[in-house]
Amino acid sequence: MKNPIIKINVKNFGTMTAELYPEKAPLTVANFVKLVESGFFSGLIFHRVIPGFMIQGGGYDETMEQKETESIRGEFRANGFASNDLKHTRGVLSMARTNMPNSASSQFFVMHKDAPHLDGQYAGFGKLTDGFDVLDAIANVETGSYGWYMQDVPCDAVVIESMEIVEK
Repeated sequence: MKNPIIKINVKNFGTMTAELYPEKAPLTVANFVKLVESGFFSGLIFHRVIPGFMIQGGGYDETMEQKETESIRGEFRANGFASNDLKHTRGVLSMARTNMPNSASSQFFVMHKDAPHLDGQYAGFGKLTDGFDVLDAIANVETGSYGWYMQDVPCDAVVIESMEIVEK
């Protein structure tokens, strides 16, 4: 069985291609593929960008309206899921969550640089195979605050035009 391959098409930036790893995080990959196939991510933004760390998206639209979906179990070592040994290195896709270990839903992040302190604490589930130039361009956009509660928000929206499964 082949690993799913996705394309993340980002308005005015280009395309990032990633391979997903169901052997590392089966529930996470199944949830992500379901969301991609349903068009969930189209029109959402990368709402948190920290150069030298990561870019995060999949939860808000351009008006900063939150788009939510059901939560899933966090498939990472600190949550009792020992088989996910994916390291948070440059290009890795991982699920964002709150302090609650089983709160991941649709928000994901792409590592701009290595962050070993996240290993075993978040559910890594894929890795970019192409589009590192797009990742770098997004990671270097100008950011600011949105209200009192959200930092590192791009000043100009970084919009996910679409995501697609190109191989399943």
